[in-house]
Amino acid sequence: MFIRLAVYKNPTGEPATIQPVSVIIAARNEYDNLEKHLELILEQNHPKFEVVVINDCSWDQTATLLERLQIRYSHLKVVTLLEQEKYPKGKKFALTLGIKASEHELLVFTDADCKPASNMWLRNMQTRFTPNKHIILGYSPYKKQSGLLNMFIRFETFMTAMSYLSFALLKDAYMGVGRNLAYRKSLFFNIKGFASHNHLLSGDDDLFVNETANQQNVAIEIRKDSFMVSEPKENWASWRKQKSRHMSTGKYYKGRHQFWLGAFSVSHILFNLSLLALLPFIFIYSDGIYIHPEQLLYMIVGAYGFRLLVQLCIYYPNMKKLNDTQLIFLLPVLDIMYSFYLFVFGFGSLFSKPKTWS
Repeated sequence: MFIRLAVYKNPTGEPATIQPVSVIIAARNEYDNLEKHLELILEQNHPKFEVVVINDCSWDQTATLLERLQIRYSHLKVVTLLEQEKYPKGKKFALTLGIKASEHELLVFTDADCKPASNMWLRNMQTRFTPNKHIILGYSPYKKQSGLLNMFIRFETFMTAMSYLSFALLKDAYMGVGRNLAYRKSLFFNIKGFASHNHLLSGDDDLFVNETANQQNVAIEIRKDSFMVSEPKENWASWRKQKSRHMSTGKYYKGRHQFWLGAFSVSHILFNLSLLALLPFIFIYSDGIYIHPEQLLYMIVGAYGFRLLVQLCIYYPNMKKLNDTQLIFLLPVLDIMYSFYLFVFGFGSLFSKPKTWS
């Protein structure tokens, strides 16, 4: 499956006409991130676009910053939400108001803590729209920093992207990430927005794509200057909380997607687990064991080596496409950590109760 992405060739050239675009950003107490990143979005190389920022009940200096930027940028539109009991809470409500306030049919979504890799981000995302392509899946890597946590966050992000992008190329898209995602406004209103999963806090990106994607209406955009670079978590506790929230929506995917993703996770876990379970027998020998310890060692090394070789042949070209080949040097360690991650978060999400809006 992942070979599809490895051999994928990015499109060249641009369509004859550039269409107007609305960028949608929901922000709650994101003053620091907006100060760092919003101007980079407002100064994209695109002839006609607006940036709609939903100030979602912020109590920091977000409002002041947005007012100051509106003086300089006429294409910045601000939607302000005030804390009121009668309104539902959550990102989906904020995004819905932002979409309603937007002027254009083509919508591109990102988060306040994301930085465009270049001033061509918006143009590249927009040019993937065609008359029959209504959803564009982009890529949003995390910023490269030192430390094992950062390395694993990037590896998990790579694995997730390799999966959802490959499924899209197989014409069976099942998710996208809201940090870099685009779709048509008419598609949103045709299915009544987030109505089918409005009771869940998460899912404004992956559940929306899972519900609306079909064999013809999805394209991917992975040119390096179309990436949206995100700020990573800096400690294990905050990262665990973030991933628990993200993983909670998988149980609501279509049945076939749950099956294939589950099969991949189970096979990944069982392969590493079976190798670990066999290791003690290398040091134990009796007449009742038909395989000599030395032969068993050769079998374990051979099986692991073959799988690692296959991974290298497929992962490396994909890492090159997604601009993080540094991960390949720690692949054996990251692969074992990923098995543990799948076990803890994947199976844990099956029994966890998703957080819902009050």
